[in-house]
Amino acid sequence: MSMLSFERKYRVRGGTLVGGDLFDFWVGPFYVGFFGVTTAFFAILGTALIVWGAALGPTWNLWQINIAPPDLKYGLGLAPLREGGLWQLITICAIGAFGSWALREVEICRKLGIGYHVPVAFGVAIFAYVTLVVIRPVLLGAWGHGFPYGIFSHLDWVSNVGYQYLHFHYNPAHMLAVTFFFTTTLALALHGSLVLSAANPKKGEPMKTAEHENGFFRDTIGYSIGALGIHRLGLFLALSAGFWSAVCIVISGPFWTRGWPEWWTWWLDLPIWR
Repeated sequence: MSMLSFERKYRVRGGTLVGGDLFDFWVGPFYVGFFGVTTAFFAILGTALIVWGAALGPTWNLWQINIAPPDLKYGLGLAPLREGGLWQLITICAIGAFGSWALREVEICRKLGIGYHVPVAFGVAIFAYVTLVVIRPVLLGAWGHGFPYGIFSHLDWVSNVGYQYLHFHYNPAHMLAVTFFFTTTLALALHGSLVLSAANPKKGEPMKTAEHENGFFRDTIGYSIGALGIHRLGLFLALSAGFWSAVCIVISGPFWTRGWPEWWTWWLDLPIWR
């Protein structure tokens, strides 16, 4: 396959963090590098361990396969493979794969001479995952507080944790996370629909420009954030959603053990109600 024009901009030597020229290579149109190799290693090994765990279980039903974390009695120690040790190995592989992919993105940024916005953004998603399977369990003193790997089992875990705190929607950090998630989709809908409407004019009419796009929002809400601004806003909203989703779970248990509705009693104690 012929090399695309933009590929020539980063198909240059250098920019690697580890391995130097030895790992500075591509497979087809994809840059690999040292961290591409480690990503493949951890991803393949982790997937194989999941398949092995499924083989040990009672079913091959994709919805019901479950790789559970160790029992709470094991604390932060290593557990036997069939009693949660497999979950621990899969978690290590997942963190290794995610971290390797982020570092591979850093190398690509270095080759292109651009900022590290993409790996930093991905790092927030990694942080949210690590919060669930490492940070919160460590704070609570047992790996058993991590979530299981499975579809129905994971949903059950989410439901059970929510009921454990009576009503998780009263968690203030959860409120912020949900607000940012919904606002992210709103900003994407506004931005995407505007671009499509400008790029798909009526038959016989010329394609509209950024001036028309800015004009639409100035006429609609009195202000246009601009083409660069909407992408900066979208990045902020998306990263805020991931960050506060991590905060909402890490404070549940290590820092707040009662039902979340009780947290709001301070509101009723404000002097304005007296």
